[in-house]
Formats: sequence, structure tokens, C-alpha cells
Amino acid sequence: MIAEMREALQAVLGPDVELSEPVLLAGGASKEAWAVDADGERLLVRRAAGGVIHRHTLSLADEFAVLEAAYAAGVKVPKPDRYISDLAGREAFVMERLEGDTIGRRIVQKEELAAAREALPVQMAEELAKIHAIPVERVSFLHDAQLERMVEELDEVGEPHAAIELGLWWLRENRPPVRPAVVVHGDYRIGNLVVREEGLAGVLDWEFAHLDDPVRDLAFALVRAWRFGVPEKRLGGVGPVEPYLERYNELTGFDVRTEELDYWELAGNVGWAIGCLTQMQRHLTGQDRSVELATLGRLGAEVEYEIVSLLERFAA
Repeated sequence: MIAEMREALQAVLGPDVELSEPVLLAGGASKEAWAVDADGERLLVRRAAGGVIHRHTLSLADEFAVLEAAYAAGVKVPKPDRYISDLAGREAFVMERLEGDTIGRRIVQKEELAAAREALPVQMAEELAKIHAIPVERVSFLHDAQLERMVEELDEVGEPHAAIELGLWWLRENRPPVRPAVVVHGDYRIGNLVVREEGLAGVLDWEFAHLDDPVRDLAFALVRAWRFGVPEKRLGGVGPVEPYLERYNELTGFDVRTEELDYWELAGNVGWAIGCLTQMQRHLTGQDRSVELATLGRLGAEVEYEIVSLLERFAA
């Protein structure tokens, strides 16, 4: 497989380009990530794998276009290089390979990243403000996402889940005023950020980008699952919410209220609980046999507990 990938890349990048041996990195279920150096330049090849993690996931062509738009808007993203419609039988794109940590548990616990954790709340707000300012016409192919979609996805699971259904009911009954849709990352959280000792170095994984309420994107990093064992630090296990929200409001002028964050934090947990169940179904139906996907079904129960806990807090 490595020899085949090297040959395919050589054909695309040119016979005169000196390539290192491609290294397949640990990645998700629907994308491959290959590290390679081309004439000494550090590159990462993002290539389609066997399946699609979610039916609303962007194609790699559209994801690359979003990456280009984000780069042009000054967002800290890997520099996009090129889209490849056929790389050894699958679509792919090439981008800069950034140095730093992306593993959530390392970011929230590593002693060497203590200063980074201090800086991250403000830095995360600054990058998200840039993302939400990307001109919609620059990525006109992006779709709108509605809360109602979560109801449809839960129905497709075909199982009763009272905590999730209660969460969906509460969200319908208590929705804050709708804000104009902006370009959102769709999965903005610790684990999709490159972090170095000085802080945030890059925003990765744009496959869920779409148009939505900006506060939904702002609050997703608060979901308990993305705190990686440091639950007392509500913002992704790295720090408090207040400087994050204050800096975001300062840059955008959106005047987001803490009640809106609470609402969308709950929505994020409901969405992730449903996501755990749908990913589990990929394993149970034989679509993609994977222990990782199977264990998400167990994780979903923990997220349901968090939903109930949040609802109890809101009712107090």
C-alpha cells in the first residue's frame, strides 16, 4: 500500500519531485492521513477511505474549497496545496503538515502545554470569529443545518432513547431567537485543533462545515466529551468560558448571552449522543466493522447522562 501511494503521489506531484516514503497516520474512520515530504516540504495528504462517517459530510473537493476560503480569510489552517480527483482510486487533497499536538488528552494534561492552555480560550475565540466572517458567497455550495435534522437522525436509529428525546423536546420549547446563519466549522473543539507550547497553531477537519447559527459553533467546544477527563474546565478541558465568550463578542459584536451558550451546549450534547448511536449502527449493520465504532454506543449512554444533568441544572 505504501509503495502504491508513493507511486500515485509521484505521478501527481511530478517525477522530478523528491518524495519521502509516505507514512499513514492514525486517523478517523472515513479519511486517511498520509505524511510525506516533497522536496523537503512537509505535506499531509487527506484521502477518502472506505466509508463516509456521516451522510452530511462534505466531499473532499468541497472540504478543500472551504479550506481555501478559510486560508484566504486569515484563519490559522494548513496552507492548501491541491485537490486530486483520483489518487490511487480515491479523491484526496494535499495541504501543509503542521507540527503540534492534536490528541485531546495530551492537550488538556501535558505539562509542556500549560502556557498554551492559558492562551487557548482567547485564541480559540479569535479563530472562530474569523471563520464566522468568511463570506458565504465564497462557499455557496454549503448547506444549512436545522435542529429538525437531529430528530430525523434519531428516528433512523430505530431505538427509544428517552433522555435524547427529552433533550430534543426542551430544545424545541426553549429555542432562543434565531441568528442569521454564517459559515461554521461544524466540529470546532479540542481534538480538531493543532496546539503547540505557544497555543493554537491550526484548525483542522473541515468536513462538517455548513451554514448555521454562530452560537451553535461557539458552544460545541463546551460539550463534556471534549474536555477529555478535565470536566471542571468547561471550555474543552483547557479553561473557563468567560474569556472565550468575551473575546468572541468583542470581535464579532454579536453580544452572545450565556443563556444562549447553555442552550447550544445542550444541543451539542444531544447531537453527539445521536452521532454515537448512528456510528454504532455502522458497526452493527456490518457497514464498517470496527471496535471503535462499537464502543461509541457505550459512550452514547454517558452523553445521555450529561443531557439529563444539564436539563436538571436548567430547571433549578
